[in-house]
Amino acid sequence: MPPVSLQIIREEHASLAAVLQSLRLLMDQGPGDNPATFFDVTRAMLFYIDEFPERQHHPKESECLFPRVALCAPHVAEVIARLDKEHESGEAAVRELQHLLLGWELMGEGRREAFVQALGRYIDFYLNHMRLEETQVLPAAQAYLGPEDWAAVDAAFATNTNPLTHGRPRDPAYDRLFTRIAMRAPSPIGLG
Repeated sequence: MPPVSLQIIREEHASLAAVLQSLRLLMDQGPGDNPATFFDVTRAMLFYIDEFPERQHHPKESECLFPRVALCAPHVAEVIARLDKEHESGEAAVRELQHLLLGWELMGEGRREAFVQALGRYIDFYLNHMRLEETQVLPAAQAYLGPEDWAAVDAAFATNTNPLTHGRPRDPAYDRLFTRIAMRAPSPIGLG
């Protein structure tokens, strides 16, 4: 049976991929006749990315999983260094998107294209980032980490409270965010 942290990481990646795809769908649909809802749900989804993957998921990968894998599987050390660097710039990237979205909302259509282009680049970057983790780092981790390593990694990821992952601990403080995204976002992440 694979370590529980591998399942958690894959579930969290799936949740994030669904949010990213929903953001792409939102941009394709545009604000339409309900710009208030459009901007509200887009802000909520960007806040989710800033709040959960950037503050819970990435630090545990960079501080707990990646060093162990780099030590046991030096052939993926270069990929891990790249992923760590991407983690370091992730929070700034999502904050820039939040700023560009606010500019569009407050300043009007003249700011739309800058946000849409930046979001498209961000989505492509992030999906590739997760693909590298899942095709390079996680297989190396599974092949080379020992029971003590997995115990530490499992313990670290078990405390994650992803509001969009079913069957995992949830922080009640995130319920409002989860409801806002689920009720207003388009499928695959929401019901809107």
